[in-house]
Amino acid sequence: MDSLFNNATTLLTFLLPGFLAAWVFYGLTSHPKPPQFERTVEALVFTFVVQALVKFTELMLLLAGRCFVLGTWTESSSLLWGFVLAALLGAGLALAANKDFFHGVLRRAGFTTRTSHPSEWYCVLGTRPAFVVLQLKDGRRLTGYPKEWPISPAAGQFYMQMPAWLVDADPPDEGADPAADPVASPAVVELPQLDGILIHAVDVQWVEILQETDNG
Repeated sequence: MDSLFNNATTLLTFLLPGFLAAWVFYGLTSHPKPPQFERTVEALVFTFVVQALVKFTELMLLLAGRCFVLGTWTESSSLLWGFVLAALLGAGLALAANKDFFHGVLRRAGFTTRTSHPSEWYCVLGTRPAFVVLQLKDGRRLTGYPKEWPISPAAGQFYMQMPAWLVDADPPDEGADPAADPVASPAVVELPQLDGILIHAVDVQWVEILQETDNG
């Protein structure tokens, strides 16, 4: 029984850096967590990378020890460096994914046309800050700046700052020439007393991205 417990503890200690790297990555990105089996496989891959980095770090420190003494490399040193490198690996991969670094290089090289973002929804709203118009399912239209927006269109909320309702313009007067104003612009009902409005994503039918004007 003690032997089984010791083996399980050793295996868990060996795998923990990989799970830590995966936990940091998914905690700092908007990528949805994969099923348990795929997460386990990813953790094993991260474990292999972390253990390789630990060995490389040990080699570099031993070479540096020929010039000046830093201390003695022990199992505790290996464990500590494993956790540090795992956290750095997860954070580095999260930064690269959020900045679209690797896919950006591959796109410029012509290998792919995809991005590292989890969806087109995130790619548009996350990389192109702009005012939007939310077309609600009940027919109302709300414009403003989405300071916060949901990761998925199926859950979460928009936090719209500088909100304003877009309502249909008044119909033209009787006898007026319709050719004078063939497309009436909607009237804007501003809400200056509000800092913002929370809108459930499930109540939104589609999102219109507005173009930037000359005055910004």
